[in-house]
Amino acid sequence: MAKIILTGDRPTGRLHLGHYVGSLKRRVELQNSGEFDKIFIMIADAQALTDNADNPDKIRENIIEVALDYLSCGLDPSKSTLFIQSQIQELTELCFYYMNLVTVSRLQRNPTVKAEIQLRNFETSIPVGFFTYPISQAADITAFKATTVPVGEDQLPMLEQAREIVRRFNMTYGETLVEAEALLPKTEACCRLPGTDGKAKMSKSLGNCIYLSDTEAEVKTKVMSMFTDPNHLKVSDPGSLEGNAVFTYLDAFARDEHFAEFLPDYANLTELKEHYQRGGLGDVKVKKLLNHILQEELAPIRQRRALWQNDIPGVYEILRKGSEVARAEAAETLSQVKRAMRINYFEDGALIQSHVEKYSK
Repeated sequence: MAKIILTGDRPTGRLHLGHYVGSLKRRVELQNSGEFDKIFIMIADAQALTDNADNPDKIRENIIEVALDYLSCGLDPSKSTLFIQSQIQELTELCFYYMNLVTVSRLQRNPTVKAEIQLRNFETSIPVGFFTYPISQAADITAFKATTVPVGEDQLPMLEQAREIVRRFNMTYGETLVEAEALLPKTEACCRLPGTDGKAKMSKSLGNCIYLSDTEAEVKTKVMSMFTDPNHLKVSDPGSLEGNAVFTYLDAFARDEHFAEFLPDYANLTELKEHYQRGGLGDVKVKKLLNHILQEELAPIRQRRALWQNDIPGVYEILRKGSEVARAEAAETLSQVKRAMRINYFEDGALIQSHVEKYSK
C-alpha cells in the first residue's frame, strides 16, 4: 500500500511560529525524507467558512498568505500537492454520504468538538457545518487514501472519529476506504508554542504572535517584550522557568551550536537554565539570545517569501495545478465509494442489462 500524508491549515490568518514548530517544519522534513509516495497539503477554506460564513473576504485574502507561508518554509510543489479544499467538490459529496454513518450524539461526545464549541461560545447556536467538521475531515482524509495524518494530541479524537467512519463504511459496503494512522509530534517542544504574552495560545486577536512573515525588526521588538518570570525583578533574583515564554521558545529552537555562536559563556541550554534559576542572569541577555536564534531560523524563510511575493500569479498557478491533481485523486475515491454503495447507476452495465431482460420478457 502506498504511504500517503494529508495535512493542512485553515486560512484564517498568516501563519506564525506556533504553526511552524507544530507542523510546518515537520512537513518539510517528511516531504524531503523520501518515505512517502504522496503528500497532500490542503488550505482548508471550506472548513474555515463554517465559522466565518459572514466574512468570506477574510478567508479569500488569507489563501495567498498561507500559500506564501507554505512555499517560504520550503514546501515544494514538485514533491507535495498544495491545493484548496473548496475546489474539490468530491469532498462535499463524500461528506454527505458519511453523514449517514454518524449519530448526533456521537458528534456531541467528540472532545475536540466540545472544546471548540466552548472556545467560540457557540452553545446551541453552533453552525451545522462546524458541528459536522469531524465528518468533513473524514472525507478529506479518505478522499486521498491517506495512511498518515500528522496531528497534535488535541486532534486525536477527530482522527479517531474518521477511523470509526472508515470502519463503519467498510463493514457496511465492503472494504473500500483506508484507515489512517496518526503521526504525533516527535517531542514536547514540537507542541503548540505559547503567545509572546505567556498566554497558552498564539492568537491574532490577542496580538501575541510572531508571524513567519514578520520583518527582522518586528521579530526583535516582539522578542524583547516577551513574558518571562514576573517575580524576576532584579538580575540577582532566582528566576522560574515555569510559564516563562522565553525559555519555552528556547526549548523549541535552541541547539548547542547556537551557544558557541551567540553566547559562548554557556555550553548549552541546560547551563543557561541552571544559571537563571539560581539567580545572576538577566532577562535581557536571555531574550537577546532568543532573538539571534529566531533571526537565524527565519532568515531563509524571509528570503524565499520575498521571491514568491514577486510571482503571485505563479503561486496561484501552483494552487490551481495542485487542486487539479487533488480533484482527480478524490474523484477516483468517490467513484469507488459510489460503486461500493451501489449508486453508480450509469456505470453499472449489469444493472442496466438486468432491467433490459426483465422488461423484454
